[in-house]
Amino acid sequence: MSRVALEVVDLKAAIGGVEILKGLDIEVPFGTVHALMGPNGSGKSTLCHVLTGKSGYEVSGTATIDGEPILDRDVDERARAGLLQAFQYPVEVPGLELQVFIDEAVQASGASPEESRERIAAATKRFGMDRFLGRALNDELSGGEKKRSEIFQVAVLQPKVAILDEIDSGLDIDAVKEVAEAVATMRGEDVGVLLITHYSRILGYVEPDRVHIMIDGRIVESGGPELADVLEEGGYRAVRTRLGIEPPQAEAAEKQAADFFTETPFDT
Repeated sequence: MSRVALEVVDLKAAIGGVEILKGLDIEVPFGTVHALMGPNGSGKSTLCHVLTGKSGYEVSGTATIDGEPILDRDVDERARAGLLQAFQYPVEVPGLELQVFIDEAVQASGASPEESRERIAAATKRFGMDRFLGRALNDELSGGEKKRSEIFQVAVLQPKVAILDEIDSGLDIDAVKEVAEAVATMRGEDVGVLLITHYSRILGYVEPDRVHIMIDGRIVESGGPELADVLEEGGYRAVRTRLGIEPPQAEAAEKQAADFFTETPFDT
């Protein structure tokens, strides 16, 4: 049986009395890439926040990294347990060189200075990052360069679970392909990857082992890579209809042009 990198069971989360995650279950084994797809407002960002330890949520259920519970741990303890998130909007830090940042981050995870240098050198070669190491972290980089830098950092830090939060967001097709190639390069037997996305474009370059559809705070359907093709054909509205899932009351009351953007995951 494959070891499980990330296991989430009956995860519920609310903020301000409003329930967002409503009993979510997902399992990502080591050596696999799982894609999580869902419309705006389905709870994908909340899942990232809850797993990485953002405060303000009322949380129940369980989440483990390689069998270790994490929900009762501080943010830094979750990171040391092997959890890492690549952000949809990487933060710019003028004045802090990428090489200095990543070297300190690797050593903070318990690696020796020698091991840190070896990891950085290996990943720099793999991802072609030589010209970025001496530049400020994410400062004056294009969207694609920022996302590539995020994947480089994931590869150097070697987490057990990598959550890639909409790393294709806001990128043109060439940048999506470049970032997807970086993701494909970093996948391996010692990491489980949860790739969160609205669109199928990146899945054309990084074939996931499993695709999950998230609607209204739950995983409503899981399947192979072909499930992304089903979404492309009919969108999330067709999934709701097929599974008999009623839209939220507010959404049902409107049913206007805005539905197109929240229920249609692909370019037209």
